[in-house]
Amino acid sequence: MGEKTAMTTLEPSRVFYYFEQLSQIPRGSGNTRQISDYLVSFAADHGLSYMQDKLNNVVIYKEGTKAAPPVILQGHMDMVAEKRPGSPHDFEKDPLLLEVEGDWLTARDTTLGGDDGIAVAYMLAILESSEYEHPPLEAVFTVDEEIGLLGARGLDCSILKSKRIINLDSEEEGILWAGCAGGKSVQVQIPVRYVQAQGNTAILSIRGLKGGHSGAEIHKKRANAHLLMGRLLYDLDQDLDYEIAGLSGGDKDNVIPAECEARLVIEPAQKESFQAFCRKWQENIRREYAGSDEKIEVVFQENAEGSVSVLDSSAKSRLLFFLMQVPDGVHKFSGVCRHLVETSSNLGILYLDEDALYAGSGVRSSVDPAMDYLERKICFLAEFLGGEAQTDGGYPSWEYKEDSPLRNLMAQIYKEQYRVQPKIQAIHAGLECGVFYQAIPGLDCVSIGPDMKDIHTPEERLSISSTKRVFDYLLEVLRRLD
Repeated sequence: MGEKTAMTTLEPSRVFYYFEQLSQIPRGSGNTRQISDYLVSFAADHGLSYMQDKLNNVVIYKEGTKAAPPVILQGHMDMVAEKRPGSPHDFEKDPLLLEVEGDWLTARDTTLGGDDGIAVAYMLAILESSEYEHPPLEAVFTVDEEIGLLGARGLDCSILKSKRIINLDSEEEGILWAGCAGGKSVQVQIPVRYVQAQGNTAILSIRGLKGGHSGAEIHKKRANAHLLMGRLLYDLDQDLDYEIAGLSGGDKDNVIPAECEARLVIEPAQKESFQAFCRKWQENIRREYAGSDEKIEVVFQENAEGSVSVLDSSAKSRLLFFLMQVPDGVHKFSGVCRHLVETSSNLGILYLDEDALYAGSGVRSSVDPAMDYLERKICFLAEFLGGEAQTDGGYPSWEYKEDSPLRNLMAQIYKEQYRVQPKIQAIHAGLECGVFYQAIPGLDCVSIGPDMKDIHTPEERLSISSTKRVFDYLLEVLRRLD
C-alpha cells in the first residue's frame, strides 16, 4: 500500500479503516458511481435504510438512541484529482497510495482526498457502531461538490426531516464555520486564427508553484501560473520576436494553477537571448513572491526547426491582452468580517485549440452584487476581444446568523472539552451548507473538520491527531444534542 505505518494502528481505527477503503475506489469529480454504490452496499450490509438518486447522491438513515429531533451529518464523496508532473497515476482506475509521515497522512504523488473523504469515513464509523449515543441521523453523501456543488444542488431535500446540519467539509480544527461564499464559473471563448511560420519550436514552462484551493487559500497571495505565463509572454514580446503555437494550463477553476506551458516558434539565432531573458525573469519573479511562492521555475527548451501553425498577429495580441487584464486573486476583503475575503476570482482553466482560446474562472463572493460585477467584468472583457462568455455552476452563499442554537451548543462543548474557545468564522470557500440553507427553511448550520493542509494539490495532508480529536468532539456533540 505504500504507507510507513499500518493504517489499522491509527486511532480512531474505524475512521481510518473506512478512509483506506475509500482510497481504493476512484472518486474524482464526475466519476462517482463506484463510490456511491459502495455506500449503498454499506447501508444494506448494516441493515440501514437509504436513498440513492440519479446523480449518485446517497442518504443513509439511522434511528436514534434517544428521543430527539434528527440531525443531518453531511459531506461529499468526490475529490479533486491532481497529481505531480510525470506521475503515471490514473484517477479513473488506480487506488491512492497512502503514506503516513509522523502525524500526517498523505498520498504518494497525488491529492489525498481528505477533502472530503474524511467526512465520509467519520459518518461510516458512526453509522456502523452501536456504541455511540446520538439523535436520529440523516447521513447525506453528495457528489461533484468540487465542480460546483452539483450533487447538493440536485438533491431533493424534501426527503430530509432535520432542521439542523453538521457539515464535515472544513479543514481547520478549532473553528466553527458559520457562513460561506457563493460562487459561479465563467467560461470564456475567444476565437483565434492561425498562419504558418518557419522557425525553431520551443517549449516555455512555468512550474514549481504551490497552487492550492481557490477559496480557502486565495488570500495567501500564491502565484497563478496562467497569469504568470501571460505576463512573461507580454514581457518577452517587448524585447524579442516569437510566435505562439500552443498554450495549456490547469483544467479546474477551483484550483490555483501550479503549471502552465506555451509552445513558441522563435528564430534560431535568438535561443540564447530567450534563455537569458527567462533566467532573469525567474530571478525577479521569485523575489516578488518571496515568502509565498519562492520556488517558481521558468524553463525554456528549444526543439527542432520546421513549419508550424501559429496564432496570427491579431489573435496573439488579443491573447496577451486577455491574460494581462483578466481579474484574478482577491478582489475585495470584507468590511464586516475582519480578514475575510469577500470577493475573488481564479483563472484555473486555460488552453488553446484550433478554434479558440478557452479560459475558465471561478468567481466567489459572500455579497451577490459584488460577485455579479466581477462576472460581468470578465464577460465584458471577452466580448470586447470578439469572444463570448457563459456562466454556470452558480451556488448560493450561506449567510452568517447571529442566533444559532446548534452553534452555541457546539461552542460550549468545545470549550468544555478542550478548555479553549473555538473561533466562529465565515469562510470564502463555497460550502454545501449554502445550498441546504436555501433549500430547507429554518435550517441551523455549522461546519467543522480536522486540520488539512494544501488541499487540491499533491501536497495535501491530513493530521492524524486532529482527525481523532474532531471525531471525539463530534461524538460528544451528538451525545449532547436533544
